[in-house]
Amino acid sequence: MLIREQAREVPVFHEADICVLGGSCTGVFAAVRAARLGARVVIVEKQNAFGGVATSGLVNVWHSIYDTVFQRQIIAGMTTETVERLRRRDAVEEEQRSHSVGYVLNTEELKIELDELIREAGVKPYLHTLFVAPHVEDGQLAAVIVENKSGRGAIKARYFIDATGDGDLCARLGADHRVSSHHQPSTMCAKFSGWGAHGQAGNAVTGSDWLKGIDLHQALLQYKDEFGIPEGFGWGRHVPGSKDVYMYAGTRVYHANSADGEELTFSEMEGRRQVRAIMDLIRKYGPDNKLALVSLPSYIGTRETRHINCAYRLTGEDVLYGRRFDDAIANGSYRVDIHHQEKPGLTFKYLNGEEVYVRPGYPKEVGRWREPLAVDPTFYQIPFRSLLPKGPYGNVLAAGRMLDADEEAFGGVRVMVNMNQTGEAAGVAAYLALSASQRVHDVDVPTLRRTLTAGGSLII
Repeated sequence: MLIREQAREVPVFHEADICVLGGSCTGVFAAVRAARLGARVVIVEKQNAFGGVATSGLVNVWHSIYDTVFQRQIIAGMTTETVERLRRRDAVEEEQRSHSVGYVLNTEELKIELDELIREAGVKPYLHTLFVAPHVEDGQLAAVIVENKSGRGAIKARYFIDATGDGDLCARLGADHRVSSHHQPSTMCAKFSGWGAHGQAGNAVTGSDWLKGIDLHQALLQYKDEFGIPEGFGWGRHVPGSKDVYMYAGTRVYHANSADGEELTFSEMEGRRQVRAIMDLIRKYGPDNKLALVSLPSYIGTRETRHINCAYRLTGEDVLYGRRFDDAIANGSYRVDIHHQEKPGLTFKYLNGEEVYVRPGYPKEVGRWREPLAVDPTFYQIPFRSLLPKGPYGNVLAAGRMLDADEEAFGGVRVMVNMNQTGEAAGVAAYLALSASQRVHDVDVPTLRRTLTAGGSLII
């Protein structure tokens, strides 16, 4: 059954050169980089704060900014700028020479720092504002329709950056896109007080998560049926500056697509149910731990939904063999990390050819996905072409986890320090297209790379 919505005129809330949809760090960094170059920029975010999964999702880690052997810095730009700003407030801790974590963040402080970046750059912010629909004139995207407490209105711009994570703008424009049949499952994080001793040595992957009188990994495996907890993978880190507040990511919501309204609703409620179930398990089998639930996210940690079909699809071979691109705008060293839908646990693939399957409670299965090379790659790259949606709209860029990458490549590039760089590249590219009154697809790549370098990015 359908209901016909009556056509109506809506007020224009704001006009800008560049509109960024989505206020994750990817979106914020896109907006700030464009504004610093002189563009008039507006950013639209549906939550009450910027930061995306890092803040609203509670995921308090950024990965290494060095290559896989920790000899060469490969990431800088606004990622390291933000780290330094947080360091001045004792709101970040560094884990050196770690393949699992580079920095642990106090993400509540990060919310405020992102506010400051937006203010300092002169970006026009809209929080609590939901993207509703694109508005196309003469075959070109001219505005986006949004809704907030002021009602429904339009934001006009010359260029648009889709940093929604789920590719909402591109999808509603009718841009070619896909959802992987094996998209990685979502995780509901939570913050607890009374969890272990801050600074206690722990597993390099799972962090300092030892509890009193209970091995949580073994207990989750042994009592999962009693509490209705699916097998998955658990890890976490203490919140910098706290004594016993711990962010734990140990839930797993399988076979639910966060780009679908009903499935997202199920995921949120199921994730919270699992958090409580884990607490109930610890209360029963680890009663010496006096845990208190401190915080739940306002948005479940979504790893993967839509991918926008762009001018180039990054492949697992590109990533695992460290292919170099003439139009590279981002570098990364985080291993390919595949959270499975069809079985518990996850698989790590390393650029040196090693492969490890990790299933909590079981011995690691260590092997190789390829034989050793004479010289192993130590980082991979993301090309600018993977941010350029196919189709007729020459004023739209995709930045963030909806970029065009196959399932294997996505397992490595999806992490925040990598996606941060795609935001910066999109912001600079939108500014250059604006300056030349050209399609984003026609931006001069050497100029893009030089401008990114001048703004602090490490372009290799």
